[in-house]
Amino acid sequence: MSRPKLVVTRRWPKEVEEQLCDSYDTELNESDTPMSAAQLRDALGRADALLPTVSDRIDGEVLSADPLNAKLIASYGVGFNHIDIPSARERGLTVTNTPGVLTDCTADLALTLMLMAARRAGEGEQHLRAGAWTGWRPTHMMGTKVTGKTCGIIGMGRIGKAVARRVHHGFAMKVLCYNRSPVDGDFLQEVGAEQCSSMDEVFARSDFLSLHCPATPETRHLVNAERLALMPSNAILINTARGDVVDEQALAGALKDRRIAAAGLDVFEAEPLVTPDLLELDNAVLLPHLGSATTETRVAMGERVLRNVRQFFSGETPTDRVA
Repeated sequence: MSRPKLVVTRRWPKEVEEQLCDSYDTELNESDTPMSAAQLRDALGRADALLPTVSDRIDGEVLSADPLNAKLIASYGVGFNHIDIPSARERGLTVTNTPGVLTDCTADLALTLMLMAARRAGEGEQHLRAGAWTGWRPTHMMGTKVTGKTCGIIGMGRIGKAVARRVHHGFAMKVLCYNRSPVDGDFLQEVGAEQCSSMDEVFARSDFLSLHCPATPETRHLVNAERLALMPSNAILINTARGDVVDEQALAGALKDRRIAAAGLDVFEAEPLVTPDLLELDNAVLLPHLGSATTETRVAMGERVLRNVRQFFSGETPTDRVA
């Protein structure tokens, strides 16, 4: 009996690729360049499973592949808004993701951005590398304190809770949160958090606002000009969730006019493109989607995909099935 054929759209950690190749007829993307829509359609026509990443757009056009041989899309990443789920269901495809294993590293990066934006770390490093630093002085490059401030969290899932624990226990911050459903009372008590009845209240009361909500049609541009106007002038926005949750042009305007103090972004609306106005701003800390970028996490993500693939081809329902 022939082994199922897998097409992997980008390079993965070596140890995961080796496991895939040992167990399946695996086609790797040796060049590690993004596959075109035509290449993705071709892969769906040839392979039994497509293994994309969150940077691959699996839309209705790609899913219109004819013939369609694939039965599984096992995505490498927790988000699945890059996949047209209704079209995948219509064509009888199972879709999986990799939840859980990214939690700690993404929460760590949210804190990294928070500290960098508050203490002007990115700006300071550029200042030093440019040879502009003339030595210590009392008023040079003053930022803002993190400890004891108020941190608002939008979306109290795994990552939101991990951030809440870090800011409360590590920085004695007061935690406000907004979530679509009630958050467990014991957890709220553990981190001294207050669940607000409206998102706007969290925007208005937070010194730091960290986004951890999924990307849905309802959350697109959740952070818009109107909500940015609610934020205090000293507020700092952090986004490690999804790029299209933030209206980048509106954010750039608020940062340029100092209507809010700063922002730290790890995700963008049209990755790898970034709104040009943001690139010009010293009070915007911008990272290239590093939320899960540790060796331990990226390997764990790959192993989670491998588990889903094994379960599917063994006739089981994959643990991480989303469609």
